Amino acid sequence: ATRPTAHDLFFAIDFVLKNVKKKLAEEGFQKNRMKMFVVKLSEKYSKIIEEKCQRIGRIGEKVIETGSRILTHCNAGALGCVDYGTALAVIKFAHRKGKRFVVYVDETRPRFQGSKLTSWELAHEGIDCYIIADNAAGYYMQRGLIDLVIVGADRIAMNGDVVNKIGTYEKAVLAKEHGIPFYVAAPLSTIDPKIESGEDVPIEFRDEDEIHYITGLNESSDKIERVRITPQQSKALNPGFDITPARYITGIITEEGIFKPNELKKIVERSINVQGIL
Repeated sequence: ATRPTAHDLFFAIDFVLKNVKKKLAEEGFQKNRMKMFVVKLSEKYSKIIEEKCQRIGRIGEKVIETGSRILTHCNAGALGCVDYGTALAVIKFAHRKGKRFVVYVDETRPRFQGSKLTSWELAHEGIDCYIIADNAAGYYMQRGLIDLVIVGADRIAMNGDVVNKIGTYEKAVLAKEHGIPFYVAAPLSTIDPKIESGEDVPIEFRDEDEIHYITGLNESSDKIERVRITPQQSKALNPGFDITPARYITGIITEEGIFKPNELKKIVERSINVQGIL
Protein backbone atom coordinates (compact mmCIF):
# COMPACT_ATOMS: atom_id res chain seq x y z
CA ALA A 1 0.00 0.00 0.00
CA THR A 2 1.20 3.54 -0.67
CA ARG A 3 0.10 4.69 2.82
CA PRO A 4 0.49 1.60 5.04
CA THR A 5 0.10 3.23 8.45
CA ALA A 6 -3.24 5.11 8.48
CA HIS A 7 -6.10 2.70 9.19
CA ASP A 8 -9.02 4.96 8.23
CA LEU A 9 -7.81 5.06 4.62
CA PHE A 10 -8.12 1.27 4.43
CA PHE A 11 -11.45 1.41 6.23
CA ALA A 12 -12.85 3.88 3.68
CA ILE A 13 -11.64 1.82 0.72
CA ASP A 14 -13.04 -1.38 2.23
CA PHE A 15 -16.39 0.35 2.75
CA VAL A 16 -16.59 1.31 -0.93
CA LEU A 17 -15.30 -2.04 -2.26
CA LYS A 18 -17.65 -4.08 -0.08
CA ASN A 19 -20.66 -2.14 -1.35
CA VAL A 20 -19.45 -2.23 -4.97
CA LYS A 21 -19.07 -6.03 -4.83
CA LYS A 22 -22.57 -6.33 -3.43
CA LYS A 23 -23.93 -4.09 -6.20
CA LEU A 24 -22.10 -6.11 -8.86
CA ALA A 25 -23.53 -9.35 -7.52
CA GLU A 26 -27.04 -7.90 -7.64
CA GLU A 27 -26.99 -6.02 -10.97
CA GLY A 28 -23.81 -6.89 -12.87
CA PHE A 29 -21.40 -4.31 -14.28
CA GLN A 30 -22.86 -1.19 -15.90
CA LYS A 31 -20.10 1.37 -16.33
CA ASN A 32 -21.97 4.67 -16.03
CA ARG A 33 -24.26 3.49 -13.25
CA MET A 34 -21.31 2.07 -11.34
CA LYS A 35 -19.44 5.39 -11.58
CA MET A 36 -22.39 7.23 -10.06
CA PHE A 37 -22.79 4.53 -7.42
CA VAL A 38 -19.16 4.93 -6.32
CA VAL A 39 -19.52 8.73 -6.18
CA LYS A 40 -22.65 8.43 -4.04
CA LEU A 41 -20.96 5.89 -1.78
CA SER A 42 -18.02 8.25 -1.27
CA GLU A 43 -20.36 11.12 -0.46
CA LYS A 44 -22.25 8.91 1.98
CA TYR A 45 -19.04 7.85 3.69
CA SER A 46 -17.90 11.48 3.94
CA LYS A 47 -21.21 12.43 5.56
CA ILE A 48 -20.92 9.59 8.09
CA ILE A 49 -17.39 10.67 9.05
CA GLU A 50 -18.54 14.28 9.27
CA GLU A 51 -21.21 13.28 11.79
CA LYS A 52 -18.69 11.23 13.77
CA CYS A 53 -16.28 14.19 13.92
CA GLN A 54 -19.05 16.42 15.23
CA ARG A 55 -19.90 13.89 17.94
CA ILE A 56 -16.22 13.70 18.89
CA GLY A 57 -16.25 17.49 19.25
CA ARG A 58 -19.41 17.57 21.37
CA ILE A 59 -18.16 14.81 23.67
CA GLY A 60 -14.56 15.97 23.90
CA GLU A 61 -15.06 19.67 24.53
CA LYS A 62 -15.75 18.82 28.17
CA VAL A 63 -12.02 18.26 28.78
CA ILE A 64 -11.34 21.93 27.94
CA GLU A 65 -12.03 24.75 30.37
CA THR A 66 -11.93 28.50 29.94
CA GLY A 67 -8.33 29.50 30.49
CA SER A 68 -6.91 26.15 29.34
CA ARG A 69 -3.56 26.15 27.59
CA ILE A 70 -3.61 23.36 25.02
CA LEU A 71 -0.85 21.75 22.98
CA THR A 72 -1.70 20.02 19.70
CA HIS A 73 0.47 18.26 17.14
CA CYS A 74 0.18 17.93 13.33
CA ASN A 75 -3.21 18.59 11.70
CA ALA A 76 -6.27 16.71 12.88
CA GLY A 77 -8.77 19.24 11.58
CA ALA A 78 -10.94 19.78 8.53
CA LEU A 79 -7.89 19.91 6.26
CA GLY A 80 -6.65 16.51 7.46
CA CYS A 81 -10.02 14.82 7.95
CA VAL A 82 -13.43 16.28 7.06
CA ASP A 83 -15.71 18.93 8.53
CA TYR A 84 -14.42 19.76 12.04
CA GLY A 85 -11.71 17.10 12.11
CA THR A 86 -10.97 15.07 15.25
CA ALA A 87 -8.58 16.76 17.70
CA LEU A 88 -9.53 20.16 16.32
CA ALA A 89 -13.23 19.27 16.58
CA VAL A 90 -12.76 19.13 20.35
CA ILE A 91 -11.07 22.53 20.33
CA LYS A 92 -13.55 24.12 17.91
CA PHE A 93 -16.63 22.91 19.81
CA ALA A 94 -15.20 24.21 23.09
CA HIS A 95 -14.61 27.60 21.49
CA ARG A 96 -18.09 27.71 19.98
CA LYS A 97 -19.54 27.02 23.43
CA GLY A 98 -17.97 30.26 24.59
CA LYS A 99 -14.87 28.89 26.28
CA ARG A 100 -11.77 30.99 25.77
CA PHE A 101 -8.30 29.44 25.86
CA VAL A 102 -4.98 29.39 24.03
CA VAL A 103 -3.58 26.69 21.75
CA TYR A 104 0.11 25.99 21.20
CA VAL A 105 0.64 24.49 17.74
CA ASP A 106 3.72 22.36 17.10
CA GLU A 107 5.17 23.22 13.70
CA THR A 108 5.29 19.45 12.97
CA ARG A 109 8.37 18.94 10.86
CA PRO A 110 9.27 17.99 8.26
CA ARG A 111 6.00 18.82 6.43
CA PHE A 112 4.93 21.59 8.83
CA GLN A 113 1.29 20.49 9.02
CA GLY A 114 0.95 22.32 12.33
CA SER A 115 2.38 25.66 11.31
CA LYS A 116 0.84 25.62 7.82
CA LEU A 117 -2.55 23.96 8.34
CA THR A 118 -3.57 23.82 12.00
CA SER A 119 -2.62 27.43 12.70
CA TRP A 120 -4.68 28.52 9.66
CA GLU A 121 -7.74 26.56 10.82
CA LEU A 122 -7.55 27.94 14.35
CA ALA A 123 -7.08 31.51 13.15
CA HIS A 124 -10.04 31.05 10.80
CA GLU A 125 -12.14 30.07 13.85
CA GLY A 126 -10.89 33.06 15.82
CA ILE A 127 -9.08 30.84 18.32
CA ASP A 128 -6.02 32.32 20.02
CA CYS A 129 -2.99 30.25 19.00
CA TYR A 130 0.79 30.34 18.85
CA ILE A 131 3.08 28.29 16.61
CA ILE A 132 5.98 26.81 18.55
CA ALA A 133 9.08 24.89 17.47
CA ASP A 134 8.75 21.11 17.66
CA ASN A 135 11.50 20.92 20.26
CA ALA A 136 9.99 23.63 22.50
CA ALA A 137 7.12 21.66 24.08
CA GLY A 138 9.26 20.59 27.05
CA TYR A 139 10.13 24.21 27.78
CA TYR A 140 6.46 25.19 28.08
CA MET A 141 5.51 22.10 30.09
CA GLN A 142 8.40 22.56 32.52
CA ARG A 143 7.20 26.09 33.24
CA GLY A 144 3.59 25.06 33.81
CA LEU A 145 2.33 26.74 30.66
CA ILE A 146 0.47 23.74 29.18
CA ASP A 147 -2.61 22.21 30.83
CA LEU A 148 -3.46 19.42 28.39
CA VAL A 149 -2.44 17.86 25.08
CA ILE A 150 -4.92 16.82 22.38
CA VAL A 151 -3.81 14.96 19.23
CA GLY A 152 -5.38 12.81 16.53
CA ALA A 153 -4.48 9.26 15.52
CA ASP A 154 -3.71 7.38 12.33
CA ARG A 155 -4.19 3.93 13.85
CA ILE A 156 -5.01 2.58 17.30
CA ALA A 157 -4.07 -0.93 18.38
CA MET A 158 -6.27 -3.20 20.48
CA ASN A 159 -4.10 -2.63 23.55
CA GLY A 160 -4.59 1.14 23.29
CA ASP A 161 -1.24 2.01 21.69
CA VAL A 162 -1.63 4.98 19.34
CA VAL A 163 0.19 5.48 16.05
CA ASN A 164 0.25 9.11 14.96
CA LYS A 165 2.44 11.70 13.26
CA ILE A 166 6.12 11.53 14.13
CA GLY A 167 6.77 13.56 17.27
CA THR A 168 3.59 12.50 19.08
CA TYR A 169 5.39 9.97 21.29
CA GLU A 170 7.87 12.46 22.70
CA LYS A 171 5.04 14.89 23.54
CA ALA A 172 3.23 12.09 25.41
CA VAL A 173 6.37 11.20 27.41
CA LEU A 174 6.88 14.86 28.32
CA ALA A 175 3.23 15.22 29.32
CA LYS A 176 3.45 12.15 31.59
CA GLU A 177 6.62 13.49 33.21
CA HIS A 178 4.87 16.78 34.02
CA GLY A 179 1.49 15.34 35.05
CA ILE A 180 -0.34 16.81 32.04
CA PRO A 181 -3.39 14.98 30.62
CA PHE A 182 -2.76 13.57 27.14
CA TYR A 183 -5.87 12.93 25.02
CA VAL A 184 -6.24 11.28 21.63
CA ALA A 185 -9.30 12.13 19.50
CA ALA A 186 -10.31 9.63 16.80
CA PRO A 187 -13.36 7.78 15.47
CA LEU A 188 -13.71 4.14 16.48
CA SER A 189 -12.91 3.17 12.88
CA THR A 190 -9.31 4.14 13.68
CA ILE A 191 -9.06 1.11 15.96
CA ASP A 192 -7.63 -1.83 14.05
CA PRO A 193 -9.05 -5.09 15.48
CA LYS A 194 -6.32 -7.06 13.68
CA ILE A 195 -3.51 -5.21 15.44
CA GLU A 196 -2.83 -6.22 19.04
CA SER A 197 0.01 -3.79 19.73
CA GLY A 198 1.42 -0.63 18.19
CA GLU A 199 4.62 -2.55 17.51
CA ASP A 200 2.69 -4.56 14.89
CA VAL A 201 1.84 -1.47 12.81
CA PRO A 202 3.95 -0.84 9.68
CA ILE A 203 5.56 2.58 9.89
CA GLU A 204 5.79 4.50 6.63
CA PHE A 205 9.21 5.91 5.79
CA ARG A 206 8.92 8.93 3.54
CA ASP A 207 11.21 10.57 0.97
CA GLU A 208 14.35 12.01 2.57
CA ASP A 209 13.91 15.15 0.46
CA GLU A 210 11.23 16.20 2.96
CA ILE A 211 14.12 16.66 5.39
CA HIS A 212 16.53 18.23 2.91
CA TYR A 213 14.16 20.84 1.48
CA ILE A 214 11.56 23.29 2.72
CA THR A 215 8.94 25.14 0.73
CA GLY A 216 7.69 28.61 1.54
CA LEU A 217 6.74 32.05 0.33
CA ASN A 218 9.50 34.30 -0.97
CA GLU A 219 8.13 37.64 0.18
CA SER A 220 10.34 39.52 -2.30
CA SER A 221 9.00 37.73 -5.38
CA ASP A 222 5.64 36.70 -3.87
CA LYS A 223 6.27 33.18 -5.18
CA ILE A 224 6.27 29.79 -3.48
CA GLU A 225 9.82 28.44 -3.61
CA ARG A 226 11.62 25.26 -2.58
CA VAL A 227 15.09 25.54 -1.05
CA ARG A 228 17.61 23.03 0.27
CA ILE A 229 18.61 23.45 3.93
CA THR A 230 21.12 20.59 4.33
CA PRO A 231 24.58 19.93 2.82
CA GLN A 232 24.50 18.22 -0.58
CA GLN A 233 26.35 15.14 0.66
CA SER A 234 24.12 14.59 3.70
CA LYS A 235 21.68 11.70 4.13
CA ALA A 236 18.38 11.69 6.02
CA LEU A 237 15.94 9.27 7.66
CA ASN A 238 12.27 10.20 7.62
CA PRO A 239 9.74 8.00 9.44
CA GLY A 240 6.28 9.51 9.06
CA PHE A 241 4.78 8.16 12.30
CA ASP A 242 5.66 6.94 15.77
CA ILE A 243 4.02 4.76 18.43
CA THR A 244 2.72 6.15 21.71
CA PRO A 245 2.27 3.33 24.26
CA ALA A 246 -1.10 3.21 26.00
CA ARG A 247 0.44 3.97 29.41
CA TYR A 248 1.05 7.58 28.34
CA ILE A 249 -2.54 8.22 27.24
CA THR A 250 -5.15 9.70 29.59
CA GLY A 251 -8.14 9.03 27.38
CA ILE A 252 -9.27 8.37 23.83
CA ILE A 253 -12.09 10.66 22.71
CA THR A 254 -14.42 8.88 20.26
CA GLU A 255 -17.91 9.41 18.85
CA GLU A 256 -19.22 7.01 21.51
CA GLY A 257 -17.50 8.51 24.54
CA ILE A 258 -14.13 8.99 26.21
CA PHE A 259 -12.43 5.69 26.98
CA LYS A 260 -9.28 4.63 28.74
CA PRO A 261 -6.88 2.74 26.45
CA ASN A 262 -7.43 -0.54 28.31
CA GLU A 263 -11.17 -0.35 27.58
CA LEU A 264 -10.78 -0.52 23.80
CA LYS A 265 -10.58 -4.30 23.51
CA LYS A 266 -13.93 -4.66 25.28
CA ILE A 267 -15.45 -2.05 22.96
CA VAL A 268 -14.25 -3.91 19.88
CA GLU A 269 -15.51 -7.21 21.23
CA ARG A 270 -18.93 -5.62 21.62
CA SER A 271 -18.61 -4.47 17.99
CA ILE A 272 -19.52 -0.87 18.75
CA ASN A 273 -19.15 0.76 15.33
CA VAL A 274 -15.81 -0.93 14.67
CA GLN A 275 -16.59 -3.91 12.45
CA GLY A 276 -18.93 -1.84 10.27
CA ILE A 277 -19.26 1.90 9.90
CA LEU A 278 -23.03 1.82 9.41
